Amino acid sequence: MKFMKLGSRPDTFYTAEAVRSVSSEVSSDFIIQVKGSRYLLHKFPLLSKCMRLQKLCAESSESPQPQIVQLPEFPGGIEAFELCAKFCYGITITLSAHNIVSARCAAEYLQMTEDVEKGNLIYKLEVFFSSCILHGWRDTIVTLQSTKAFPSWSEELGITSKCIEVIASKVLTHPLKSNLSHSHSRRLKDDISSNGGDSQRHKQATRGWWAEDVAELNIDLYWRTMIAIKSAGKMPSNLIGNALKIYASRWLPTIARNESVDKQSASNSDSEKANESSAKHRLLLESLISLLPSEKGAVSCSFLLKLLKAANILDASRSSKMELARGIGVQLEEANVTDLLIPSASHTNQMVYDVDIVRTIIDHFMLQWQSPPTSPPRSRIDFERRRSRSAENIDFELQESRRSSSASHSSKLKVAKLMDRYLQEVARDVNLPLSKFTSIAESIPEFARLDHDDLYKAIDIYLKAHSEMGKSERKRLCRILNCKKLSVEACMHAAQNELLPLRLVVQVLFFEQARATMAGSKVAELPSNIKALLAAHNIDPSKPPAPLSTTTSVQAEDQLSISGLKSPKSKLSTLQMKLSEDDDLNENGMHPDGISRPSKFKALCSLPYRPKRIFSKLWSTNRSMMEKN
Repeated sequence: MKFMKLGSRPDTFYTAEAVRSVSSEVSSDFIIQVKGSRYLLHKFPLLSKCMRLQKLCAESSESPQPQIVQLPEFPGGIEAFELCAKFCYGITITLSAHNIVSARCAAEYLQMTEDVEKGNLIYKLEVFFSSCILHGWRDTIVTLQSTKAFPSWSEELGITSKCIEVIASKVLTHPLKSNLSHSHSRRLKDDISSNGGDSQRHKQATRGWWAEDVAELNIDLYWRTMIAIKSAGKMPSNLIGNALKIYASRWLPTIARNESVDKQSASNSDSEKANESSAKHRLLLESLISLLPSEKGAVSCSFLLKLLKAANILDASRSSKMELARGIGVQLEEANVTDLLIPSASHTNQMVYDVDIVRTIIDHFMLQWQSPPTSPPRSRIDFERRRSRSAENIDFELQESRRSSSASHSSKLKVAKLMDRYLQEVARDVNLPLSKFTSIAESIPEFARLDHDDLYKAIDIYLKAHSEMGKSERKRLCRILNCKKLSVEACMHAAQNELLPLRLVVQVLFFEQARATMAGSKVAELPSNIKALLAAHNIDPSKPPAPLSTTTSVQAEDQLSISGLKSPKSKLSTLQMKLSEDDDLNENGMHPDGISRPSKFKALCSLPYRPKRIFSKLWSTNRSMMEKN
């Protein structure tokens, strides 16, 4: 770090009875008060270099007593004033990046210009600032950081803007010159010695050498510096994202939900401090969000989700949350369930997690695949050129299109799996409305779920956590389940699950029978225990019901489609069933014939326990009869 010394005389300032004076054979004739401190000095050395003091003395009347001058709004305080006073007396002073801003502001306040005396303090400070401070990386960072104590003065004098321009220029013109940053060089050496010389990782880290030093700035200066770096358009977006991550990890603390939301038990003073701290962190967070690169992959999905959690807790603006949701949505396949569990900060409901923002994220994810890129209209010449393109170029475009379609399909499969596991976690919340649960479940395309086992598990967890659900709500919940995509193990569990609507249990059994008979030449008959169960609900298993006509009016919640009851070589037919499970139950859960629902499931529970052999054992008799025939 560079420094400059001015003057040659020794320091003769001293303090006596709370008054600062300078040792001299000449008696003092000038009293200056700076922010509560009193200085007993001499007019001649001060007035010869300070135009402002000359004007103040000229305005006051002559008096034999020492003249008193008040300087209540002196920039930099007593330290800066004393530095200027020592310069007037020729006493040695040391200037560096730590005090040049305060000295420059004080000199400007006192009007220590070249019009008063050649080689005055302002001129010397400007020469040192432009020729030394701005040439050093570390000196520029420290100087810029010190301007936060004098924002208006620094802006007016151009110190802030010059420092920002120099920092941005050094970052853009020296992308690999990591030796400019001593802290980065020291950390990189330690990293190489401990982890070995990974050249690729070393090169990537070297290109971001500036991020750690710039992270020392307060958020206002940091935002302006990053804007200057981004506006040049030369810095890769991933390096911008990495710099933002470093800054967030340094200044954005791990916020506990209870500390930021529950403030009722705190005292008034503590509450005010908490509100002030929250406002400060909110400003920091929203500023970081505004700097996020728009390119996909520039910032990791995990980091964006952490910012979104902080935004919820700090009650950030809706626009900031939506910006994060958009960035997360375009790379949702990279997320994990833990990061998606965003605490709800809403005061209008008691939900544990914010599922609304997750639904918004899913919408952004789906939107990126539904909006094809638009192209400007082509002229006839462009059209002819397009027709004359080589077959190789056309094949290349087809390959690119297929590759994009394949990536889209793969991403949707991953997101479907992710959302089903997310539903398993949020389903435990007793305050989660059914509409929000089904909204997330139905937002995933049907083809994206290769199986419904995870979705069934989420439904089972929701039913257990919401045991008070009515029949219509249970039917609405289970309608999103496709029994044809359940594994044998899931079917076994569903057949014995008393929380499910009976129609769903029967549907599971029919589909499993269809699956078991797909390899046979004939359709096996239903076992006697299942026939008895269906007969109790007026369903004749011996006659395949005819498809409902288009003129038949049937409620949507009572329509079930079951495939696979015909010969496997022919197209699968659709079985429309209408069960009156809950309608035939009275308030005590009893059927008119006196059989309670749990007893109805005894027949199902008597099925073999091993899931892989359950249906083979159920229909073993039927299969043996088929073989004899």
